[in-house]
Amino acid sequence: MDMKECIQNRRSIRRYTRQQITRETLEQIVGLAAYAPSWKNSQIARYTFVTDRAVIEKIANECVLGFTHNSGIILNCNVLAIQSIVLKHSGYERDGSFSTGKGTHWESFDAGISAQTFCLAAHDFGVGTCILGIFDDQKVAEAINLPSTQSVSCLIPMGYPAENPAAPARKSAGELARFIG
Repeated sequence: MDMKECIQNRRSIRRYTRQQITRETLEQIVGLAAYAPSWKNSQIARYTFVTDRAVIEKIANECVLGFTHNSGIILNCNVLAIQSIVLKHSGYERDGSFSTGKGTHWESFDAGISAQTFCLAAHDFGVGTCILGIFDDQKVAEAINLPSTQSVSCLIPMGYPAENPAAPARKSAGELARFIG
């Protein structure tokens, strides 16, 4: 599929078949996500893949701040990808000061670029994803034994789609863009 088709057809998938995703496919998806641009090429995004059902159930039942919709999505997935970032690299100078007035904003910006690249790569492999943001960072970090030098950015349930949702309405380019000059 070409890039335009990939962007236009990728959807948040919340229901998955039982078909397993191979480790090779997961490695290829991460390999493509590694090409996402980042602040000064800091490449701070990391991915932890959870297939252990006990850990998936723990995260779904104890780490989503009571948001049961997310619990259901996580419990249905074959693989739970947890994106984390290496702290205090993106947006910082070598002396530890911020490079701009945006502060830690660049960490989130880099994580977002990487997550979208990851999801587009997964879509190209026929794997559905859904980026989730309602969770307790500390509880998720503890559940996967995340190093203290990293912070959880988002949860990405994955699996082969058991649904094909229609595209939601999109704003026109005229509504989204301004031109000066």
